[in-house]
Amino acid sequence: MSVMRLQRVLARAGVTSRRKAEALIESGLVTVDGKVAALGDKADPTRQAVCLRGRRIRPAATRWIVLHKPLGIVTTAADEEGRQTVLDLIPKTKGLTYVGRLDVMTTGLLLMTTDGDAVHRLTHPRYRITRAYTALVHGQPTETLARLVKTRVEVDGRPVVPAAVRVRPGRDGRSIVDVTMTEGRNAIVRKWIGALGAKVERLARLSYGPVRLGDLKPGEWRPLTPAEAAALYRAIDLPPT
Repeated sequence: MSVMRLQRVLARAGVTSRRKAEALIESGLVTVDGKVAALGDKADPTRQAVCLRGRRIRPAATRWIVLHKPLGIVTTAADEEGRQTVLDLIPKTKGLTYVGRLDVMTTGLLLMTTDGDAVHRLTHPRYRITRAYTALVHGQPTETLARLVKTRVEVDGRPVVPAAVRVRPGRDGRSIVDVTMTEGRNAIVRKWIGALGAKVERLARLSYGPVRLGDLKPGEWRPLTPAEAAALYRAIDLPPT
């Protein structure tokens, strides 16, 4: 690990997100070698004593996994209604956070990591990270829907511009929409399809950036390969950990 900004040190140690780390630094709660740090300061946590509220931050091995989120599982750390969460499906969850939510009725690929700095970039619109979905929909004839997906559509006052989209016939008058987005607004695929006059019956995320769901079954998870992790860091212009 090399010299880096303090908020990145805290994020990569799994202590907090980069944005929250900035607030902690500005509040005077972070010190480097005994001196109160300021926003913009840098440090090498392998050689310097970086402390939060007097407790030293220890560099942690970065963890990356991909989970096939099942139907009905909540993407949150804890649920007020007592429902099962994505963290219940994975052992040793200390420091893990998810990269972009999937709503309770959406299945598919969910990235999780201890690198808060990477989470920030992977979900930031600036980096235009692609997310591929497939949706089973009804409410519009397939031919009509194939035409409508090429038209300009706004959701919540902002245009939705898919990076790629394909419409194909399903069974019993339904259609299958394969769409790739470069934004992660809440329920954006469902809202976009709804704005086209159709309704989503089932929705699954198949990829996030260079990572593919592959043959993982619902509820299963696996570590990312070194090649996948390296590709993710390239996509967000960060050196791999």
